[in-house]
Amino acid sequence: MKRHRTSNIEHRTSNPDARGVSLLLDVSSSGGEEIKITSKRKTQAFTLIEMLLAVAICSIVLLAINAVFYSALHLERATNRALDERLPLNQAFAILRRDLQGAVQPNSNSVFICDFKDGAARGGLGSSGAASTLEFCTTTGVINDDVPWGDTQRVSYQLVEPADRTANKGKDLVRVITRNLLPTLTSETDEQWLMGKIESLEFLNYSGTDWRDSWDTTMGDTGLPQAVRVRIQIAAEEAGNFQRREPLELLVPLTTQARTNQPATGGTGG
Repeated sequence: MKRHRTSNIEHRTSNPDARGVSLLLDVSSSGGEEIKITSKRKTQAFTLIEMLLAVAICSIVLLAINAVFYSALHLERATNRALDERLPLNQAFAILRRDLQGAVQPNSNSVFICDFKDGAARGGLGSSGAASTLEFCTTTGVINDDVPWGDTQRVSYQLVEPADRTANKGKDLVRVITRNLLPTLTSETDEQWLMGKIESLEFLNYSGTDWRDSWDTTMGDTGLPQAVRVRIQIAAEEAGNFQRREPLELLVPLTTQARTNQPATGGTGG
């Protein structure tokens, strides 16, 4: 009598490496032995859909970073350009304020003349805009041991045509300085460029009751006005740009600087 013995042996081994190989041994004794080896390998990887999703998310993040970086760079350039354009104006207003605050009471040697001309000034400005000229004596002269002049000097503000008319829009604001107030021959002047790209320049003088666009102590006006208002209209960058900016204003109250023993008769600070 034959004895049939069936023996099933299952042997599992775990490989410490990442392959995860398992061996299955089946041994059956039915007149012989049969060994069956089954190998199962488990792998861990990303699917194609997961890769596409990762690439899409990375692209969205990179686009957002690029947009933020471009906006920040554009804002920085615009801010730097605005500061560069504003710097000459701030310097011109600072010089104007200092000269007006040091204005000298008009007498035989000093004057205060504000002349308004509609679309005309030194250099033939044409009729594109209004232009005022302002001339007065002030105590802002620099005392130097090499020159015999004191701190009193005559200054004049006016618009002139730019040197390069094709590249620059508008006119140039210049400050003409005269140190010698009692010249024997022709007085020497020094012209200082303040800023460019100006469409119009206007000086208004406060008499105590109203604002006047002209003031001339050589024609009957007495003393200094109580305040001077400066209006500067910046020229448009392009000729076809009809969007006009608001004029920039500077208001300076005047305090009389008397240079004689006589009491001051001009305006007082407001």
